[in-house]
Amino acid sequence: MSFRFLGTGAYVPETIVTNDALSKLVDTDDEWITQRVGVKRRHISKNQTAADMATEAAKRALENAGVLPAELDLILVATVSSETAAPSAACLVQRNIGAACMAFDISAACAGFLFALETANAYFMTRKIKKALVIGAERLSRLVNWSDRSTCVIFGDGAGAAVLGEGNAYLDSTFTVTGDDTVLRIPNYAGKSPYWEGKSEDPFIEMQGQATFKFAVQSMVRDIKLLLERNHLSTEDIACIVPHQANSRIIELAARKLGIPYERFVLNITEYGNTSAASVPIALDEAARKGILQKGDKFIMAGFGGGLASAANLMIWE
Repeated sequence: MSFRFLGTGAYVPETIVTNDALSKLVDTDDEWITQRVGVKRRHISKNQTAADMATEAAKRALENAGVLPAELDLILVATVSSETAAPSAACLVQRNIGAACMAFDISAACAGFLFALETANAYFMTRKIKKALVIGAERLSRLVNWSDRSTCVIFGDGAGAAVLGEGNAYLDSTFTVTGDDTVLRIPNYAGKSPYWEGKSEDPFIEMQGQATFKFAVQSMVRDIKLLLERNHLSTEDIACIVPHQANSRIIELAARKLGIPYERFVLNITEYGNTSAASVPIALDEAARKGILQKGDKFIMAGFGGGLASAANLMIWE
């Protein structure tokens, strides 16, 4: 016994920041950003927290699934940008939607939604739950250094959610964590302890672009190949890949190395940019609502990023 998707939902803020708008903040332009990252626009929150956006995505997923908040046994929120360490974003979502169940956050950066699905699967396998709500939500605009053009052009805000029920759609998964803080890291606020003798850093995203690019391509190719080989599948057996939307060139190169047509990757980075843990569930919701995924389709979700961590899940759309 594993789980299946009962419904999906997504939410992004109304405010859209274009590449031309960013060119007024930093030394960049639309051509530079489009060629190097593939982003045209990103949605930025003006007054909604990560938990607020998670709540809106959750409501849409519950409506799509036809499930009431009272039916939920578990709420997981994958995030690195919640405004509060306590209560967790998941606890706030629980309150906001009127649920009464276990709720906690998972921090695994851009692969967080996939880590959360694996966690939920463990509860389903032990038959402790019947319905779960899994969300990826980020307000990365609060973690971006808006004077650093190498990072501020990439990221956006948003949330994606999925309601899970009992089933057998979760076929296989793979996870890799390297414990590398030299390539991609987000320092926390250091605090004001009079006894602290360590260094204090700005709590902004720090990323080595080339090293991140290399890790992303290698991990996505490795993880997808592993799932295919382990389950005796060919690329033709997979209806689509739902990847983390980090950089369009990462996905293009991975597609070539895998021998999978670029058109079979679900892409929305042009509109939303990199929304970290929200990236895969937002793309999944679009794939579901646009009919890209049909009943019986096998598909793979792949994530990679801070940790350094990567993950891939093989599923059937039921």
